[in-house]
Amino acid sequence: MSQRNNNGWTPRTRLGRMVQDGDVTSMEQALDTGLPLKEPELVDQLLPGLDDEVLDINMVQRMTDSGRRVKFRCVVAIGNRDGFLGYAEGRDDQVGSAIQKAIDVAKLNIISVDRGSGSWEDSAGGVNSLTRKAEGKAGSVTVEIIPAPQGLGLAAAPTVRNILELAGVQDAWTRSNGNTRTTVNLAKATYNALQNASQSRTPRRAAAKQREAEVEE
Repeated sequence: MSQRNNNGWTPRTRLGRMVQDGDVTSMEQALDTGLPLKEPELVDQLLPGLDDEVLDINMVQRMTDSGRRVKFRCVVAIGNRDGFLGYAEGRDDQVGSAIQKAIDVAKLNIISVDRGSGSWEDSAGGVNSLTRKAEGKAGSVTVEIIPAPQGLGLAAAPTVRNILELAGVQDAWTRSNGNTRTTVNLAKATYNALQNASQSRTPRRAAAKQREAEVEE
């Protein structure tokens, strides 16, 4: 009998079965397998109690053969405020359904944020900021996230701050260019910046100090 078959969830993918069988017990392990996340329920098992933030709701119209169709587009970010972040957009005829669609897709876009203490003003081993400067782009918007020393806080626009908080980043300077009034591009550029930082490998010595700090806490 599976220990993780909660709420009647029946896995349909290889990674889902690995989670259900107990071979994968954390989101970090799931991402390290290299297998795609295709089931939102899998994320619910490994990261229960994720926080979500609706960043933008817009009405979009489309002309079809049967006439004008109106839908709502919702931009959502989710995270556990401790190193994991997801982002997505959802569309539906109803606002509630659009939000739920966005949340489900955001779970499939979960990334592990490479946190650390990359500021020259900070001591090594912390996880309050990023390990290095990160940059992301979406549309005309470019967002740059710069590691900051502990205690500075988040010097960022509200949308960027919300995403960084969900990711568990406590201290950072940010800089943005382009049409930053477009919330969807600003949010996506911030997510892309954190994703780009996560795809770069952390030096072994820094990673070891980071793990030691987490154990001490």
